[in-house]
Amino acid sequence: MNRTVEFVLGLIGGIFGFFGAIIALFIGGVDAAVSDGSSEITGLGWAAFLFSALAIVGSVVVRSKAKAGGILLIVSAIGGLISISAFYLISAVLIGIAGLMGIFKKDKTAA
Repeated sequence: MNRTVEFVLGLIGGIFGFFGAIIALFIGGVDAAVSDGSSEITGLGWAAFLFSALAIVGSVVVRSKAKAGGILLIVSAIGGLISISAFYLISAVLIGIAGLMGIFKKDKTAA
């Protein structure tokens, strides 16, 4: 079955997630420069970057294996939201919808 909607939502959510991760990395860098030289926000920004990459991989996988791709997308949405919360909110919604559609949407069978 053609899973274009899940693919597009996951891809757009992953791209927005990259932007949110870059903003978090920027804020973490400023925090590290102002404070003692280390910032927890930088590590969380890198985690969100990895979850965004996982979302893009999940959106590609959902086209061939819907359940596996949906699970990857759900894990990415929850992980990114835990990592950088407010910066990942739009991405988490888009990726979460794509993941739920990948898991629960039924395939049409040819009669």
